[in-house]
Amino acid sequence: MTDGTGSAADALTVAGKATPRGRFPHVKRVGDFVWVSGTSARLPDNSIAGARADEFGTVDLDIRVQTRAVIENIRDLLRAADADLADLVQITTYLVNINDFGGYNEVYAEYFDETGPTRTTVAVHQLPHPHLLIEIQAVAHAYRPKERA
Repeated sequence: MTDGTGSAADALTVAGKATPRGRFPHVKRVGDFVWVSGTSARLPDNSIAGARADEFGTVDLDIRVQTRAVIENIRDLLRAADADLADLVQITTYLVNINDFGGYNEVYAEYFDETGPTRTTVAVHQLPHPHLLIEIQAVAHAYRPKERA
């Protein structure tokens, strides 16, 4: 597949990750750029990391666990496209509750510092599942040597 300029474009749905809830890929690589679709803490079995309910139905949601799961999911998706977290140049984060910003920021700092990707964080009304607190989309720049003809 090409992107119209003659460079290769690869859309990937990555085995072993939660199946997208629509008709879109996990990642799309065009030349040296990799776009990561909005990624959550949803696991392959459709459970959600950092979300649990007790026997009475009381739900406990943990922004730190969910943030870590999202970043690790993004790492796995990038690796499937021959990239890694160090290649990220931009991240957009969607939080359902801006009061979770502190916990999110704490975990984010375990992975990135001031030399990492640019970042935008916004609060949104809701995400596709009521137990999801966070979703992140990202862009990476990862050099891929040109294939020889």
